[in-house]
Amino acid sequence: MAARKSPLFDTATTLGKIVAFLGISGLAGVLAAGLLVPVAAAAGTGASASIQFFEELPAELEREALAQPTTIVAADGSLIATLYEENRQPVTLDQISPAMKDALIAIEDYRFYDHGGVDMEGILGAIASNLTSDTTRGASTLTQQFVTNVLNDTARQNDGTAVFNGSKSVGDKLREMKLAIAVEKELSKDEILEGYLNIVQFNGTSYGVQAASKYFFNVDAKDLNIQQSALLAGVVNGPTVYSPELNPEGALQRRNIVIGAMLTRGKITQEEHDAAIATDLGLAITPTLSGCVGAAQAPYFCDYVTHLILNDPAYGETTEDRRKVLYRSGLTIRTTLDSRVQGAAQTAVNETANPDTTDGKVGHTMLSLDPKTGNILSMAQNTRYNPEVAQGNTVLNFNVDQFDGGDPSKSLGGGGGFQPGSTYKPFTVAAWVEAGKSLNQQIDGRKRIYPEGDRWRASCEPGGNYVINTPDGEGYEPQNYGDENYGTYTVLYGLAQSLNTITMETAKQLDLCRIRDIAFDLGVHNANSSEGAPTPPGINPPALIGGAVSAAPMSMATAFSGFANEGTVCVARALTEVTAVDGTSYPVPPVTCERKIEADVARGVNYATQEVMKIGSGSTLQYGGIPMAGKTGTNDARSQTWFMGYNSDMVTASWVGNWQGEGEEASLGGLQIGGQVYPEIDGSLIAAPSWARFMQQIPGLYVGQPFTAPPSAMINGPQRGTTPTFPARPGVPAVPGTNTGGTGTGGTTGGTTGGAADNGGTNGNGNG
Repeated sequence: MAARKSPLFDTATTLGKIVAFLGISGLAGVLAAGLLVPVAAAAGTGASASIQFFEELPAELEREALAQPTTIVAADGSLIATLYEENRQPVTLDQISPAMKDALIAIEDYRFYDHGGVDMEGILGAIASNLTSDTTRGASTLTQQFVTNVLNDTARQNDGTAVFNGSKSVGDKLREMKLAIAVEKELSKDEILEGYLNIVQFNGTSYGVQAASKYFFNVDAKDLNIQQSALLAGVVNGPTVYSPELNPEGALQRRNIVIGAMLTRGKITQEEHDAAIATDLGLAITPTLSGCVGAAQAPYFCDYVTHLILNDPAYGETTEDRRKVLYRSGLTIRTTLDSRVQGAAQTAVNETANPDTTDGKVGHTMLSLDPKTGNILSMAQNTRYNPEVAQGNTVLNFNVDQFDGGDPSKSLGGGGGFQPGSTYKPFTVAAWVEAGKSLNQQIDGRKRIYPEGDRWRASCEPGGNYVINTPDGEGYEPQNYGDENYGTYTVLYGLAQSLNTITMETAKQLDLCRIRDIAFDLGVHNANSSEGAPTPPGINPPALIGGAVSAAPMSMATAFSGFANEGTVCVARALTEVTAVDGTSYPVPPVTCERKIEADVARGVNYATQEVMKIGSGSTLQYGGIPMAGKTGTNDARSQTWFMGYNSDMVTASWVGNWQGEGEEASLGGLQIGGQVYPEIDGSLIAAPSWARFMQQIPGLYVGQPFTAPPSAMINGPQRGTTPTFPARPGVPAVPGTNTGGTGTGGTTGGTTGGAADNGGTNGNGNG
């Protein structure tokens, strides 16, 4: 920043001028004593003291790396967001317009190429001028101003206090002068000028001439003309006082003074001067928006990425160290985001639940993963990423957990998760086929009450059982949607139609803990875990239809990826490469995959969830005609609705729910969503069609390969005289199959009744 006169010198009184003379003369005298040590050594104790003081000042300018913006980019290189504390884009001197260099030197230090860092002629000239006129001319050279900017930048980086000219002591000025002399010995004049033009502040967030050129005129520094250069050269003397935005008249007057100085110093002709003076400010304000608030796309994914960096000790020992790296090191953060998928997801989300036409309680997300790598392809949300309190604004990311790995010291900015409803049912099916049972086995799904004290096998519980114990003492009575469709159906048809009584009676023949373990192993956990590790779902029977876990869309998508990838789960990942402007490369999580269930078990689940798309809640969706599997979900209170759609290439979690509460009072019924009010809402009504709109926008992308069919015995049971053995959980002996599955064909046994049912609540009353 250019020099400003001390208030001590800012007076036109005779006394003030005398004081000014003595002050500047004192500085000059001490400096001269320091420079002329051999001569002044014999001049007495006063001179000796001055010499000692001067010699004890630091003689080397310590410069830290200049802050540079971080950019977060998608997989195709398109910009997601720019993060910075100081918007600076360093350039070399040959990338700066000659007019800019001439304008700065003409107004700030026309003897720049003649002095050695401190201009004694300039100091004496300032003394004379200030004594004989009402001016308050400064005497700091560009080298001294460069030193001041470096010192203040270092202070900011180390939580120190910046010192500006108006508040400098004699000692501060002497240190600045001595360091300026040292800099002149270390750097060439062009290097000093280049350094100054890259470090100096032009407005609140624009540092350096390139950032300023883009901000004020939307041109590169190399293309600045005379009047643009003069405006910027004038601004450095007072970024607020001469701000063309805050004080356009003052800025114009200052610019014209600079143009006049350029003429006086022979840098422009009279004709060029007159033409430049005749122009207006010519502003084209083009701010570089900072942070996820100003993201070009995917603001909530941007937020997730910043949390990953701030939580990772690879970027610094403390959170503050990591913050400096993130906002000042000029990182290029390459991510997994597919901008095509993200654009489609955001469009579908906005069309479905635009915040301008949607109740502020209603959230909608669309998150997609590549099941073979865990790469996050999209992370869309219907709310505006904005910390200001207003309807439709929030910085909470509904897609992810509240904390990373359940560690409360590592925030992910997540919303705490939501009950998944019947999207949890496939885990019971997985346990069923893993136990050697067939999908077309008939199950008694008649309406019933499981009485108080009824025991369900649960190997992880004391005594090996879970005992029914309800608050009212009347036992547990699951219900199907509409209180109908009770009867004997196959497991396959029960999932396709999401019949709660079928799920309950299926689970009654299994180990509740195994169902829970499969879900947990695949990735389902409480999104608000804060015990230092993810906490698993519950094992009580209502949990089997999604009422005893609050899961984030990320964890549900991860779990379904385990089905899509034939039993192998890949950890969700967002980063592919992180490098700093100085060439430093930071480690990023590699693709990490692990088998969690056997391939045939996953194939059995995929066979069942494809039936959902044929005769169940997905049968009416128009999504492009490619083979897909899916499952809707609705919790008992109808406050949370879901659709999980997937194939072998992509898994997508579509969630629509009340992010501000649970319980009957939080029902989505009666709330405006996308300009409409629905009396009753389930997963098949909004979340699933929104997913279909998303898929319609990406034809030809992530179409997948047909799922491999499970063993025929897993579908229809063993043939007469055979006893098949189905794969079990790794390390657990395989379980012989049974011959009670009948011979019905996929999903037709029991007839077709209301294919959109999704009975997924805590008490079995939800629908999809």
